[in-house]
Amino acid sequence: MNEHYFNALEQKIDQILERCTHLEEENLQLREREQLLKEERAQLTQINEQTQNKIKAMIMRLKALEQNK
Repeated sequence: MNEHYFNALEQKIDQILERCTHLEEENLQLREREQLLKEERAQLTQINEQTQNKIKAMIMRLKALEQNK
């Protein structure tokens, strides 16, 4: 085999290694983003539950006021 073949092979291996490094970095960023989105979703779910409870309480007070009239 000639030197040209080995040089081409070395370049391909370098490209693969660079791609792997890039994919590992991208994967880490995606995992971090996923974690942030999970935290945001949990916060929004909590806010939604609190809002539902407040609305239910308001409806009950309105019904109580209506019955007292």
